[in-house]
Parts: sequence; C-alpha cells; structure tokens
Amino acid sequence: MEFYLQGFLMCFGLIATIGAQNTFLLKQGLLKQHVFVLCVLFFLCDCLLFSLGVFGLGHFISQEKIASVVLALVGGLFLLVYGGRAFLSAYRNNTALCLEQGITVSLKRTLMIALALTFLNPHVYLDTIVIVGGIAGTLSSEHKTAFLLGTISASGLWFFSIGYGARLLIPLFQKTYTWRLLDLTTGSIMWMIAFGLLNYAISA
Repeated sequence: MEFYLQGFLMCFGLIATIGAQNTFLLKQGLLKQHVFVLCVLFFLCDCLLFSLGVFGLGHFISQEKIASVVLALVGGLFLLVYGGRAFLSAYRNNTALCLEQGITVSLKRTLMIALALTFLNPHVYLDTIVIVGGIAGTLSSEHKTAFLLGTISASGLWFFSIGYGARLLIPLFQKTYTWRLLDLTTGSIMWMIAFGLLNYAISA
C-alpha cells in the first residue's frame, strides 16, 4: 500500500496541471463530445507510457539526444498550429457557434488530435517515462508493480474527473465571451509549450 500511494500521489502531482491533454479534454467535456472515448484513450496511453517508464525505458529515452530533439521540433510545430487554430476560433467564436448549432467534430478527427497531443509532446514522455521511471528504478520488482498500479489509478481518476466534471462549469459558458476566453487560454498554453520545445530543440 505504501508504494501504491507513492505512485498515486506522484502521478497526481505530475498530471494535475494545465497542459495540452487536460485543456483539450476540458473543452470536449464542456461540449459533451466524445468524452468517454477520450477519457479511455488518455488513460490507456498513460498505462502504456507509465508501464514503459516503470520497467526501464526511461533511462534509454533520456540518453537519446537526437530522438528528443526531433520529437521537440515536431511537437513544437504541431502545437504552434494547434494553438493558432485556437486563437482563430476565439476570434471567430467558432466553439460557441458549434455548440449553438449542434455541430459535432467527428470522432476520427478528435482521436487524431488527442493522439497528437499525447505522443508529439515530449513533456508527456518526460513526466510518464523519465521522471516516473527514474523513481521506479529505485524500487524492487514487487514494489514496482504496486507503484505502477498507483500511477494508473491516479491517471484514470484524473481524466474521468476532468472529462465529466467539466459539465459542472457549463453554466459559466452560457455566454460567448467565456468560450472566447477558453480558446484564448488554450492557444496561449499551446504556444508556451511550443516555444519551450522549439527553444530546447534549437539550443540542443
């Protein structure tokens, strides 16, 4: 139980921040579009990445400089484009219009964006594989399993809380300017992450 709680609290501390995945899931939760599928997808991705980290891939990833630079470049460019689209949506108020007109983004496109936000973002690998893997590297095989179960439990709880808890905020989004603020916030977060990734790639 001690190592389960250690993994749970460690994971919660890492993912309970405003990042690309959380912002996207929050928006989809407010729109009530593909929420369950997204929660499951993000959870399964975390299960995969946490497992890889706990059982040894973290050290390998941290040593591969070229791979991390390429990933940072691709991820940075993707987030620049995605952030730009969020700013454009804020200007045109596209999100509020989609909600009013009942327009639903296709499941395929939603999943493609979700997967890109997950696997093209080096911060995801840093959190799930390098940091968690580094901590798990000090544990015995038996304790690693309990630690891993703790991390994936926290991940599942967090993503489903964000996805379905977002509905509690719907009264705040009855006005169009609130949607504009969300899109502006999304775009700002994406661009901050993107500039950080590109700066890392250039300096490296």
